[in-house]
Amino acid sequence: MQRIDAGSQSIGYTGRVAHLEDGAHFYWPGSEAAVRFTGTRLTCTVQVNISWGTNSFGLIVDGRLSQIPVTQADNGIDKTLILAENLETDQVHTVRLYKRLDCSYSYVLKGFQVEGTFLPPPEKPARRLEFYGDSVTAGACVECVDYVGRTDPCDNASCYDNSWYSYASIIGRKLGAETHLTAQGGIAVMSGSGYFHYPDGIGMDVSWDRLCYFPEAGAYTKWDFSRFTPHAVVFALGQNDQHNPSTGQNDFSAADPARRAAWKARYAEIIRGVAAHYPAGTPLVLITTLIRHDPAWDEAIGELAEQLRGEGLPAAQFRFTRNGDGTNGHPRIPEQEEMAEELAGELKRLLSWD
Repeated sequence: MQRIDAGSQSIGYTGRVAHLEDGAHFYWPGSEAAVRFTGTRLTCTVQVNISWGTNSFGLIVDGRLSQIPVTQADNGIDKTLILAENLETDQVHTVRLYKRLDCSYSYVLKGFQVEGTFLPPPEKPARRLEFYGDSVTAGACVECVDYVGRTDPCDNASCYDNSWYSYASIIGRKLGAETHLTAQGGIAVMSGSGYFHYPDGIGMDVSWDRLCYFPEAGAYTKWDFSRFTPHAVVFALGQNDQHNPSTGQNDFSAADPARRAAWKARYAEIIRGVAAHYPAGTPLVLITTLIRHDPAWDEAIGELAEQLRGEGLPAAQFRFTRNGDGTNGHPRIPEQEEMAEELAGELKRLLSWD
């Protein structure tokens, strides 16, 4: 058996992953570790920290998608996961272990073990995209396909969440791009609003540059932006911003001039902060999604995009065909695919990608 630790050059990482002495720490949805090898059986060693919900690892073995459930009984122990077995000995195999969910859990990858030989990791795509967003970008409730166009089933405990089917991840596969998801369910632009980490209301205004971004996973840490330079950045915020965690009501309105001005100012700070780390001219695309919402937020986003262009930033608003009028619940897989098809076309146009 050949063993490699989490720092091995045989592992290819995607997403905001922290490389510490005890292993590779995973926080954001869609982040992954990938290996290539010859042999019959592959396992890995992980340590999970589950806060709530129904949790599992996303797994792709030679293109076949599955998952490995974990529970709070696994917290704090080194656990061996069987990723693949009974494989063909005369073939090269590729396995990807990825984070299906957002803040309900974090984990530390300690290493991989193979009955065979590790090879260099999968080659990285030359194209790169980055997405900042909320639960839609994170892939919340996408697998609940019996509820297309309907509100979410009660008490689903994240069992239908899967970042693999986020429109952002689908776009990455469509366009052959490495994709980073800086996304969290319930997050709003401004702290003190939205649903993330209720009742605190942690916003993207303090999370956009974080590596470890939720307190249950440990101390907050900063992301090193030099590790990933995207060709375009998509910002998908504004659908949780009406919620006031201090009252439990949706009493923040983009139609209120003072609120609208404060919200646009804070959102502009995030976008400027992100853009400052990347080459001048990197397209900045501002969207919301198919979930029904007050169109005043889209109007405010249009004003913000115009303001940023006036400052010399290449910001543009994009609206889907059924923008804000497609579903009362989270977009399911078909609706995520609908969004991906439309937005992929816009990104191809902006970037002159074939």
